[in-house]
Amino acid sequence: MMSKEKKSGLSESFITGVIALVFLVVGYQTALLIHNAALVKIASVRDEPDTVFVYQSEPEESSQGESSGAIPRSDIRKNSAHSPRVDAVRKNITRKKVESFRFDPNAVSVDELCRLGFTLKQAESIDKYRSSGGRFRRKEDFRKSYVVSDSIYRRLEKYIDIPLVDLNVADSADFDALPGIGGWFAKKMIEHRKALGGYSYKEQLLEIYRFDQEKYDGLSDLITVSPEHITPYPLWSYPADSLRMHPYISNLETAKAIVLYRQNTPREEWTVDGLRDAGILTSENANKLSKCLFD
Repeated sequence: MMSKEKKSGLSESFITGVIALVFLVVGYQTALLIHNAALVKIASVRDEPDTVFVYQSEPEESSQGESSGAIPRSDIRKNSAHSPRVDAVRKNITRKKVESFRFDPNAVSVDELCRLGFTLKQAESIDKYRSSGGRFRRKEDFRKSYVVSDSIYRRLEKYIDIPLVDLNVADSADFDALPGIGGWFAKKMIEHRKALGGYSYKEQLLEIYRFDQEKYDGLSDLITVSPEHITPYPLWSYPADSLRMHPYISNLETAKAIVLYRQNTPREEWTVDGLRDAGILTSENANKLSKCLFD
């Protein structure tokens, strides 16, 4: 009679060995997975720099008038200390290749920020700042972000491209986002644009009530009037009822005088200076109108 082992075809020791081998393989794969995950984690949190130390103490003078030697207030960016094993892992992990390309920090995606050299954590921090209403108006604003190191900023500075706000294209939300401009001024900027038939130059903002030089200086480098978005004002074709709505004409009597001027002056002699010389426009309004594009 055959033994029970021969009937089954497999010995108990063989089955036990197979099970042990399976556990060994699974254990090895699990250990390898954990090891790789640890390496990825170490690499993913590699910041440049990953710590900012701020020394706030001011030099103090002793009773004899000598300085105590305390470090004055300054911002010092440097890497924080890590264990030798972590440093070894970081040294042996090949850094991913970073790219440099033109980007708008207010619109660049998280993936593109990573391509620019930021870690995923840093990129998500920038995106969170924007999602909460934050905005980078100038290159310097991007530099002030705590996740943007000096070395990365120096490399990317020439690639930062923050579009200027075009006065003839922007909506009230774009105006509202400018420094010193709230909802009230944003509305007035839209109204003045409509009255002018479109802005011809940036300084026309100063004609808005309570829009002073200080407010203008605070945003002049953030705005523009692109030539392709200027609509010529039809000074030489509008009827009096339409002309009177322009801020530099402002009343029906002046508008009618312009129409009369056109009717009694050869076409080649129609000029803003001619309107001024004829006493139709004041010197101030003629000077403003001469800077505008019209037909």
